[in-house]
Amino acid sequence: MFNVVSFENVYKRFHFQREVLSFHEMFVMWWRRSAKPTVRRDLWVLQNISFGIMPAEIVGIIGKNGTGKSTLLKLAAQIVEPTSGAVTIRGRVGALLEVGVGFHPDLTGHENIFLSGAVIGLRREEVRQHFDEIVAFSGIEEFINMPVRHYSSGMLVRLGFSVATALQPEVLLVDEVLAVGDQAFREKCFQRITDLQSSGTAILYVSHNLDEIRKVCDRAIWIDEGQIQAEGHPDDVVRAYLNHVERERGLKYAALGDLQGRGRRVIGGRVEITRCVLINYAGEESEVFQFGRPLQIQIDYRIDDNLELLAFGASIYTDNGIRVIDVNSPPIRGDFEAGVKGRVFCEIEALTLRPGKYEITVSISDPTASVYKPYDHHHRAYNFQILPDPEAPEGLVALPYHWREQREFKSGSHLEKEEEDGFQGTV
Repeated sequence: MFNVVSFENVYKRFHFQREVLSFHEMFVMWWRRSAKPTVRRDLWVLQNISFGIMPAEIVGIIGKNGTGKSTLLKLAAQIVEPTSGAVTIRGRVGALLEVGVGFHPDLTGHENIFLSGAVIGLRREEVRQHFDEIVAFSGIEEFINMPVRHYSSGMLVRLGFSVATALQPEVLLVDEVLAVGDQAFREKCFQRITDLQSSGTAILYVSHNLDEIRKVCDRAIWIDEGQIQAEGHPDDVVRAYLNHVERERGLKYAALGDLQGRGRRVIGGRVEITRCVLINYAGEESEVFQFGRPLQIQIDYRIDDNLELLAFGASIYTDNGIRVIDVNSPPIRGDFEAGVKGRVFCEIEALTLRPGKYEITVSISDPTASVYKPYDHHHRAYNFQILPDPEAPEGLVALPYHWREQREFKSGSHLEKEEEDGFQGTV
């Protein structure tokens, strides 16, 4: 099968030239006896980039900021030209790059739909036929006749994605702007991406959300300093990238090997988590829990170096990566001597979460560090499920609440004490 996106030995250089503006710069130029009133700099953003994407394939691009990911998408969108090499695109391209790109701020959303359609090669009649579908998907019907200069970044993303995906492009380019959208719209976008893939669209997807890359992509490419460092299965590429990032911080990355391939471990040394189990209300190890009943997280650990302070942490995630809650301990002081083994428990008194599948992160870290410094961190490594229950909430979480009559609201006293005749319940 042929590639619909092809990069062959692509190099991209940006040439910068600006006038010397500051007194400091002028002094330096005089000190060096330089007569040039400008500063010149050549920056090679991409070097020797070669890869291809087949129809119905989703390829994720990862890497630090400033490594050339967005430039690569602009090359694929033919917004910029390569300095050398060839970029070949077969078919219509839908592109969602930077927020607001392709929209004129003084035109309304309605007018910008036709403008954006023209930019990606759609005839006016084609846009007209799909106009209602575009507006409905964006969910901003009541603002569609307002100039987009008044739109929020989330509204711009909604409109941009709706236009880019409306007419089944052969190639879809998505930058990390989807992170701007709200969760409900993000889920709609990923469902649209799945539908496009099923019908043959090739997708090039840039994101800093590594769990997202592993979940939706068939292949991943890690770019660093403008060059491809790794390419292959998303799990392998993400692992290589994280190893690189953690090495720079003096940490080590490892996979935990859970069945979903999501769990990963960041190792800083000095303390090791030797075991983590989840315990139900009956005191038994379990991965299945009842709504409203308690959950205990048991963490066993071993001290490998003398320490005075430790901090323990746990987080609960939905199975699609939404962090529900962090339950972190304050700094704990003790005689943490090398060779000592210990055990701590975190008890969540009531699992008032919507029934479904969840994941848990546990960690032991240095509470004195200015930035998070884990001794051992197991990320989304432990799974559990909450069984269906008629008392469970329609939303994600049940919170205590009560209703009161107006006569009860006096000087904020209702916030300080319970009234006997208040209506109580959960949401």
